[in-house]
Amino acid sequence: MTAPASTYRLQISAGLDLNAAAGLADYLAALGAGAYYLSPLLPSTSDHGYDTVSFGTVDPARGGESAWRRLLAAARGRGLGVIGDVVPNHTGVAHPAENPAWWSLLRLGPASPHAPWFDVDWSGPAGPVVLLPVLGDDVEPGQLRIEGDELRYFEHRFPIAPGTGPVAHDTAAQVHERQHYRLVNFRRADTDQNYRRFFAVTSLAGLRVEDPEVFEATHGRIRGLIADGAAGLRVDHPDGLADPAGYLTRLRELAGADAWITVEKILEPGEQLPSSWPVEGTTGYDALTEVARAFVDPAGIAPLDAAYRELTGDPRTFAEHVAAGKRMIATTILRAEVLRLARLVPEVAPADEAAGALTELLVAFDVYRSYLPEGADRLEAALAAVRASSPEDAGLVAVLDALAPRLRDPGDELCIRFQQTSGAVMAKGVEDTAYYRYTRFVAANEVGGDPGSPGAEPAEFHAAQRRRERRAPASMTTLSTHDTKRGEDVRARLAVLAELPGEWTTLARLLMERAPLPDRPVAYLLWQTFVGAGFIEPDRMHAYAEKAMREAATSTGWIDPDAGFEAAVHDVIDRAYEDPEIREPLGEFIGVLTPHGRSNSLAQKLVQLTMPGIPDVYQGTELWDDSLVDPDNRRPVDFAARADLIERLDRAAEAGRTPPIDGTGAAKAWVVSRALRLRRDRPELFARYAPLAATGPATAHLLAFDRGGAITLATRLPAGLERAGGWRETRVDLPAGIDVLTGARHGGPTAVADLLARYPVALLVRDEEEEAQ
Repeated sequence: MTAPASTYRLQISAGLDLNAAAGLADYLAALGAGAYYLSPLLPSTSDHGYDTVSFGTVDPARGGESAWRRLLAAARGRGLGVIGDVVPNHTGVAHPAENPAWWSLLRLGPASPHAPWFDVDWSGPAGPVVLLPVLGDDVEPGQLRIEGDELRYFEHRFPIAPGTGPVAHDTAAQVHERQHYRLVNFRRADTDQNYRRFFAVTSLAGLRVEDPEVFEATHGRIRGLIADGAAGLRVDHPDGLADPAGYLTRLRELAGADAWITVEKILEPGEQLPSSWPVEGTTGYDALTEVARAFVDPAGIAPLDAAYRELTGDPRTFAEHVAAGKRMIATTILRAEVLRLARLVPEVAPADEAAGALTELLVAFDVYRSYLPEGADRLEAALAAVRASSPEDAGLVAVLDALAPRLRDPGDELCIRFQQTSGAVMAKGVEDTAYYRYTRFVAANEVGGDPGSPGAEPAEFHAAQRRRERRAPASMTTLSTHDTKRGEDVRARLAVLAELPGEWTTLARLLMERAPLPDRPVAYLLWQTFVGAGFIEPDRMHAYAEKAMREAATSTGWIDPDAGFEAAVHDVIDRAYEDPEIREPLGEFIGVLTPHGRSNSLAQKLVQLTMPGIPDVYQGTELWDDSLVDPDNRRPVDFAARADLIERLDRAAEAGRTPPIDGTGAAKAWVVSRALRLRRDRPELFARYAPLAATGPATAHLLAFDRGGAITLATRLPAGLERAGGWRETRVDLPAGIDVLTGARHGGPTAVADLLARYPVALLVRDEEEEAQ
């Protein structure tokens, strides 16, 4: 396996196509990146690219084959690798005519040569048809119409099967009844959907890549990407697959032993990637959590918890929110998936009883899924948890006991589908529900995060890095992705709340009194968002708030939004920008947080870029990043300005000048570029991991480690450090070396105050010649 020194993530779209990306080769090389890391390139119906509709070519809208070759040439010319993105679990079906395989399925039904591609329950209650939940609540005559050989409903187009077209005085409704699909009310997706989806997204139909023929048909151009010169692959959502290990084995055979393969896998605290998977590691959510927790003061969580309980009235723990969120998801938007499981066991219990027992098991499952036989202990723990929580429900326990042997059998369809379903319930119940309801400290409400335990001491971070170095040294590390809930620098500023819980409580109480909302946890989330992101463009804040309150689904929702409540939220946002009674105290507090947040930003970034693993930089985050959840974090990036900045920084460095820490973000670009260049140019300096300890009164504020010649030193808990009087007599014993960020030389017992006088971080390179003398 040949891993890149680092990666730089680009969201390839019509707005930033492969031609434009090829033009960034000089910039990425100057930044120090080791490889392009590209979002999906096959044809799709969206900018994000995760709704692939065909599999044989590079998307013309993203530049097509010629632009792909141009990018490869540009990458080779600057010594950059190229990493592709594979979406094996699902295909886009929002516009059936754009997806030839799906169109064939709808047109010909089970007789379609593409029928084996899709996971349709042809024997379910709906009969041998595909249910398409696209109709509104009130379908009027004439809305369903025939145009040529298509059935249409508003902008929706569907094929008419051979021999089923209109004859005599047939109406469109009568023709509809003869098709291999049924257009049904959109609300029926929750309970009656009869094809496997990506989570609850009906426009993303699951693919059966466990079938070798389907794998080959959908991976031909992926094979070509590797043959063309792509050095590695990122695998999207392996948890949705029937056989993740089998798929990854087949992908490894396709890509070859030298390809660097990572998987978008969310690991819960203490969970490890299955050892049987022939991959280098994950796409970095576990690393994100390890870094984030190291910069949150554990001592501040109890007072933050007390403030949260007082100001919101929410009595639930995070674990209770997780259980409630998962139960809501399993009984509403993913009820169809649970009922499909229940229909597999008619001999055990009626469908409702089986669904009830399976729901409780899904709620109790503490990770996204097992990969039986690996992860059998997680299944047993969940079974035991349900039994323990339901001692008086003998019927439920009896059903569960009857289901258990089949759930343990990796070859049983019930077992396979349960594993696919548990991940969807976890993702929607936790990431997209509990994270928006439990708003105690939203810096920790991140993909792969641990909101129940958001802070950690350095010793825990060091232990995690030793494990990483031993088990997955080529796994990706990251602080931001296209799926993170908020930008890395937003989280860095929010982390300071754990150091200033009293000041934050006073402000939050004031804001919630002056601009009350009936849903207090949503209000508490809103004010933290302002504190973390600052006074960003109002339309961005309004868009975020709409998504957040609808995901929480406590006072409004996506299907039936409460216009009155949503208007009240938007009014509060407007007041934050326009009402001095709100804006002035909020702005003053943001001003207090900002320098500490910037310290955290530089510190966590340097740590992420130099810790064990292959570091990724998400597009644009080499400067301060105030992004919120998607689509906000997929906004266009001004690469010309960034390229100009790197050139100016290099010229200033030649004159011995380094950038200040200010609002431009130049200091972050400086840290990112110097760290990436060092990893690229001196990989031998990053061959091991050893913690470094300091002595003196402020040792708790230093996170330091030696990677084998490259030494990282980073300030943690900067507000507390300032209040305590700074570093004072704190010292660290260092080998002779030079700080690549400042050019200063250090060695021996060194005052941390001198070492970190310019920046809150230092990156030292050992001077072996000087040591030898």
